[in-house]
Amino acid sequence: MKKVTILLLIAILVLAFFSFDLHQWLTLESLKSSQEIFAAWKVSHPWLVPFLFFIIYIAVTALSLPGAAILTLAAGALFGLAWGTLLVSFASSIGATLAFTVSRYILRDSVQKRFGARLETINQGVKKEGAFYLFTLRLVPVFPFFLINLLMGLTSIRTVTFYWVSQLGMLAGTIVYINAGTQLAQLESLGDVLSPALLFSFVLLGCFPLLAKKLIELVKKRRVYAHWQRPKSFDRNLIVIGAGAGGLVSAYIAATVKAKVTLIEAGKMGGDCLNYGCVPSKALIKSASVAHKIRNASKYGLEDQTAQFSFRAVMQRIHKVISAIEPHDSVERYTNLGVEVVKGYARLIDPWTVEIQLNEGGVYRLSARSIILATGAKPFVPPLPGIDECGYVTSDTVWEKFAEREAAPKKLIVLGGGPIGCELAQSFSRLGSKVTQIEMEDRVLVKEDKEVSALATKVLQRDGVKLLTGHRALSCELEQTEGGERKFLVVEASGEQTRIEFDELLCAVGRVARLDGYGLKELGIESRRTIAANEYLETLYPNIYAAGDVVGPYQFTHVASHQAWYATVNALFGKYKKFKVDYRVIPRVTFIDPEVAQVGLNEQEATAKAIAYEVTRYNLDDLDRAITESATQGFVKVLTQPGKDKIIGVVIVGEHAGELLAEFVLAMKHGLGLNKILGTIHSYPTWSEANKFAAGEWKRAHAPEAVLTWLEKLHRWHRG
Repeated sequence: MKKVTILLLIAILVLAFFSFDLHQWLTLESLKSSQEIFAAWKVSHPWLVPFLFFIIYIAVTALSLPGAAILTLAAGALFGLAWGTLLVSFASSIGATLAFTVSRYILRDSVQKRFGARLETINQGVKKEGAFYLFTLRLVPVFPFFLINLLMGLTSIRTVTFYWVSQLGMLAGTIVYINAGTQLAQLESLGDVLSPALLFSFVLLGCFPLLAKKLIELVKKRRVYAHWQRPKSFDRNLIVIGAGAGGLVSAYIAATVKAKVTLIEAGKMGGDCLNYGCVPSKALIKSASVAHKIRNASKYGLEDQTAQFSFRAVMQRIHKVISAIEPHDSVERYTNLGVEVVKGYARLIDPWTVEIQLNEGGVYRLSARSIILATGAKPFVPPLPGIDECGYVTSDTVWEKFAEREAAPKKLIVLGGGPIGCELAQSFSRLGSKVTQIEMEDRVLVKEDKEVSALATKVLQRDGVKLLTGHRALSCELEQTEGGERKFLVVEASGEQTRIEFDELLCAVGRVARLDGYGLKELGIESRRTIAANEYLETLYPNIYAAGDVVGPYQFTHVASHQAWYATVNALFGKYKKFKVDYRVIPRVTFIDPEVAQVGLNEQEATAKAIAYEVTRYNLDDLDRAITESATQGFVKVLTQPGKDKIIGVVIVGEHAGELLAEFVLAMKHGLGLNKILGTIHSYPTWSEANKFAAGEWKRAHAPEAVLTWLEKLHRWHRG
């Protein structure tokens, strides 16, 4: 009601302004004809006239009424250059701030709620450089100031910042008008004030902040490099440190465009994904899934059987899978592509030089115009008392440590309820381990919607995992008994402590960037949890870039590859054109059974960001292909803008959810709505039909009822 009242008041004032023809007083002709009268009033009321003028000017600008330019001329004619400038400078800034405040109060929340996803980039830009943008706009009177007032009110710029930047930015234009007002008799039209030449001058003035920004960047760049001696020539165009997903893609792109590139890796080619993460874990998940299907064969009309297998054979298969993929990331392949691959530990000596401790012995130094840091991440091991004495494995070391085991661990504790923890807990439970999963939060998969977390909890428990949420690990204890050693994890929940016995402890509580040993501190490159980099993936030094887990904000292999393109192109061609990394459409998949896949926002995230949305849901128990495969658990949930088919997020739970998601990733990337998906032929019977049927559910919910009513009448008339 307050907002409605303010809107009505503004509407009444604006309506009164035009109804009583008050705008006729704010014309050049009226001003010139009344100049002597106003001058006389000023003489007889030397304080009242400036005060009333000040109030009127504020009202005109606050209500976004036409005539501010005429009032500015009047200030020059009545009060002279100095006093006129003083009055108008403050009155215009106060009026603009009032308009800004009203726009913010009435419109910002609803606009941000409705268009929050679209405005995210603008909001980030304003948050970072809002004062700079506003100052540039204020310098150029080509842009209507009243529009700037209203539109800036929809952003997150601080009111105080808006005021002082407006006052400073409008000062040049104010002085021009005030000075013209002192020569009012010679003015025939406003065009005499703002001639094309003067407008062009203002445009040039508006370009000044941009030029100043470039100059500041140049000065900063010179200051950053001031302590270093830049080589006169370089051995390479690009050096890439780390041969994981980000490093491999960077080296590949550089070689493709014929740059001379060196790739440095101390460990295994392919990084974490190939050797310790994505590849081995998915191989394990597949074996565990087959064992689960054998035990539950009656679901498919067969007889349930005991899954007979050797755990060692399962682990051997995992290593065979890794070996089969290794050639894709091998030294030989990249050498054939034109990449020089050096095996050793790299350390930055200066912004252009890398020193390499070769694995085979010796030291090797190289210089490059640009360097990309793609050093990845490693599992975080919580500093629990006694953990080293009891021993533990991580998602990296489990593959080697368990490689020769004849059977899965009898008592396995999985510490962590994120994607990695859930995937491994379910798989090892299906392969015979008695798994206890510990999560400090009140639910697993906390980044997902609550219903997804609840479903994950249900399937984990169905597969035998003892899930303890809301439990915090305190310490590990090792006891010596007559029968040998016994290991315990001490956890706390609701103030009570519990000891849980285990044979193996698997830590899956997240990953931390690899930052040590690369010379980052010596060069002053900020690296707390990750390497600090800007939107171009540049670090403190514009020629040193970072990509992948070491820079974040997403620790996914596909994001590392995505960032690698931007880092490489900017590193090689940034002096001509730089590209800001695009994080708008980032998919993710958790490979439990059933899979959980998401792109864009889920309901939890949309609500937290106050973004308005509609939900369309299609349950897989209605999908023919899902019914034929007895895999009806799950759904497709699409978030769209209210009343529109524009997709802002998708969550899919079910078999092959990660594959189904690709169509929505493509649609979001290229701005295709649900109508386009609905109008696309999908083969029958396939899982992908679920996407089309979800689009059909949206269409049915938005059917034009009035049109359908008339069509019903038309068909009735056709029947006679």
